[in-house]
Amino acid sequence: MGIDFEMGSVKRDLRSVDAERSSRVLSVTGNIIESQGFVAGMGAMCVIDDPSGGHPEVLAEVVSFDKETIKLIPYHEITGLSRRSRVRFFSESVGLSVSEDLLGRVINPLGEIIDSQQTKHDSRNATHFSGSKIPPLEKASINQPLDVGVRVINALLTMAKGQRIGLVAGSGVGKSTLMAMITKHTDADVVIVGLIGERGREAREFIEDTLGPEGLRKAIIVLATSDTTAVMRRRGADVCHIVAEYFRDKGKDVLLLCDSLTRVAHAQREIGLAVGEPPTSKGYPPSVFTELPKLMERGGMGRPGSGSISSIYTVLAEYDEGMDPIVEIARATLDGQIMLSRQLADAGHYPAIDLNGSISRLATKVVSGEVLDAATRYRRYWSLYEQNKDIISIGAYKAGADGSLDVAVRMRASMVKFARQSVDLAAGMDESAESLLALMDES
Repeated sequence: MGIDFEMGSVKRDLRSVDAERSSRVLSVTGNIIESQGFVAGMGAMCVIDDPSGGHPEVLAEVVSFDKETIKLIPYHEITGLSRRSRVRFFSESVGLSVSEDLLGRVINPLGEIIDSQQTKHDSRNATHFSGSKIPPLEKASINQPLDVGVRVINALLTMAKGQRIGLVAGSGVGKSTLMAMITKHTDADVVIVGLIGERGREAREFIEDTLGPEGLRKAIIVLATSDTTAVMRRRGADVCHIVAEYFRDKGKDVLLLCDSLTRVAHAQREIGLAVGEPPTSKGYPPSVFTELPKLMERGGMGRPGSGSISSIYTVLAEYDEGMDPIVEIARATLDGQIMLSRQLADAGHYPAIDLNGSISRLATKVVSGEVLDAATRYRRYWSLYEQNKDIISIGAYKAGADGSLDVAVRMRASMVKFARQSVDLAAGMDESAESLLALMDES
């Protein structure tokens, strides 16, 4: 008997696949497995096994083909594969078994439950779902704000339901903590968190300590750690969107947090270079710049009467300003960005959101003119102080030389206090707007 493979809690016998569509392994180069003898399309799933039972069966995905040769990348380790191993066609595409039973659970990119909870996902209540993309002109209009529970975002960088935004940061500036705050405090019905390429230790700390039971209650975590194969990491990003689309079609307002877009790009780079694509900007092959916009465009509003997917993609700034191609493609595709500052983080200012360079392009659609005017004045005073911080700190600035800068200096302490927020403290949309208006009335 073959092993039972559990794809999203739907068990299938791998030896029940079409025996006519199989052949021996031709060669293995790195993570690329080549085979000849049958036809399988891009993205098709195949099973690699050993008739002698020398190694367990392995799933692999077709990533390229050339004349009669198909090239696959496995989802798991391939130790023990040999010329005796056979490649057998499994499925053109594999969806997920999705239901509300997944709320509060951690799954891998194949849809398998991987947390330690005793309760199991009941597949009888689930729907086999492969995603649902909506043409742009069939989507509903964006006209409602999304409360993320973080004061500085709600008041100054207001997000809308259906908006897609980038969270741009280096390492160690509070990115994971900010994601946990948003997951805990948002008023979205469902939160999907994709931890793609994350270190195993940090993933566990984020789920158990930073996020905690309260944050996990209405969330689904999709985990693909850094030691998984490139196709697993790339599929992890796809699965996040598949699950989000399922709940959107059920009429839910979904918040999708994908951490990180850069590691998704790294996975696609690894796949592209392995199948022979030429490296271009910073070593990324052309497929990276084709696939990332497709991924980001899957968010947004559903059809009128259905739900929405609001997306936040974290982006690791690996190069200097304007030199990182992943940061630039995210800025060009998304509806705004939130920049995190290492200087603010080093000063103990959390969340370390740098208003210089941060923008929400849809804020004007979902907030009143009064709040928008107050936010504009706040940002102007903040920026004015930052530009003159050096001369202020050494005492070279004389009061009265610039009226606006005088206001910025006088209000600095109050503005910093407004921008700081404890991890466990939620600041709702109305409260954030009222606090901003009250603060700017003092100016």
